[in-house]
Parts: sequence; structure tokens; C-alpha cells
Amino acid sequence: MGEGELAGRHALITGGGTGIGLAIAQGLAARGAQVTITGRRGDVLDAAAADTPGLHPLVMDVAEEANVTEGCAAAIDSRGPVTICVPNAGIAEGKSIGRMDLVFWRRMMAINLDGAMLTVQACLPGMQDAGWGRVLFVSSIAGLKGLKGAPAYSASKHGMIGLMRGLSEDFMGSGLTFNALCPGYVDTDIVTRNTESIAARAGISHDQAHAMMVRTNRHKRLIRPDEVAAAALWLSLPGSDSVNGQCIEIAGGQM
Repeated sequence: MGEGELAGRHALITGGGTGIGLAIAQGLAARGAQVTITGRRGDVLDAAAADTPGLHPLVMDVAEEANVTEGCAAAIDSRGPVTICVPNAGIAEGKSIGRMDLVFWRRMMAINLDGAMLTVQACLPGMQDAGWGRVLFVSSIAGLKGLKGAPAYSASKHGMIGLMRGLSEDFMGSGLTFNALCPGYVDTDIVTRNTESIAARAGISHDQAHAMMVRTNRHKRLIRPDEVAAAALWLSLPGSDSVNGQCIEIAGGQM
């Protein structure tokens, strides 16, 4: 693959300052794209952008409609139409339905699902004008099979896949494709936080909680962020035009 294959492309990645989002941003930038990375913590975004040429930080809260509309407009004004859109920002928190309240539910949906929809909505006009676009939803294996102890999170990730499939039908044959990356447990800060949360809820040790997540991945290890990024890069490069409406499982084996 050539290093400049994405030269002239503008990519926008929500939650792009850390973890999976940052790994995808770095991969796209290495292929020549100009990449807007968004998040709520400006210092984290600035640090990420300082380390990688081609990354441009943008403070944006995906749960706030006006913030998404204005933020995406500013990025487009600066770097041109977004033709690679990666709705990645999300939270992962477990809570049984008996302990869940509507505030918790709505926060999960606002960030994970509403934020994805708003981001895509803001980027689509430029893709339509260009006649080419790639939308890569970062969902989860929880969007395919459900995750025990996390019904709200599972519902939000299932919703992303439903949104992706609906859009792939709406824009079939247009030059725009919509796919979802569905990783298992990835070695990021989210897994670190979940390890602590599971240990506290289940009354087990940190090591035992960590082992539970590792065992969930079929190959019995945590997935590296760059492994997810490799799939995103493949779907953004020439030759992926016929991959549309698909869920790409990155979980070490069949789920």
C-alpha cells in the first residue's frame, strides 16, 4: 500500500484522542489523510496531534447537537468535506436493568448512538457531493450478541449497527459505503476502568476481573488498538468499494 493513497482526503474521528480512535487516526494520517480528531478533553487531543503530523484537534461533545453541528462545520471549513467519517466516541458502563435509571440509559444513548447519528448527519452532504465516502461505525461484539450485565451498552451498540445497515441501503450504489467494526475487549483505558468496576461489583480481585475480559476474546488475549485500525484502514483504501453494510468482527474467532 502506498503512503499517499489517502492524500486529499479529510477524515473525522470522534473520540480520536485515545485508544481505538487514535490508532485509526494515526493509520489514516500515515496514508496521507488530513484527520480531525474530536473529544471533550482538549489537552488529550493536543498531545495526540503533537505526536502525529496530519492530526488536527477539535474539542467537541457528541452528546450535544449544536456542538456536533458547529464542530463538524468548522472542521469542514478548515480542511474540506469529510469523506471518511468514523463515529467512535462512546462510553462503556455496565449496570443491571434493576439498578438502571432513565438518566443512565439516556446518557448511554446520547453519547453512543445519538452522537454517531449526529456526526454522520453532519458529514454526509460532503460525501454526497463528492460521490465517494466511507462511514466506519465503531460498534462492538456487544452490538452483535449482547453483553451480560450491560443491557444499555449492548442496546446502544446494536442501535449503531441498525443505523449502519439502514444507511447502507439508503445510499446503495452511490459511492458511499457504511460498515461497522465490532471488536471484542481491546487493550485501552476503557478495559482498565471496566476491570476496576467489575472487580468492585463482583467482589473479586483486579486480576480475576481482568482475566474474565481476556477469556471473552476467543483467542484469549486483549486485542491491540492497531488491529482494529488495520480493519478501518482496509475499509478506507481502494479495493473496499464492494464491502458495504457489514459488521467486521475483531474478536479472535467466531462469536
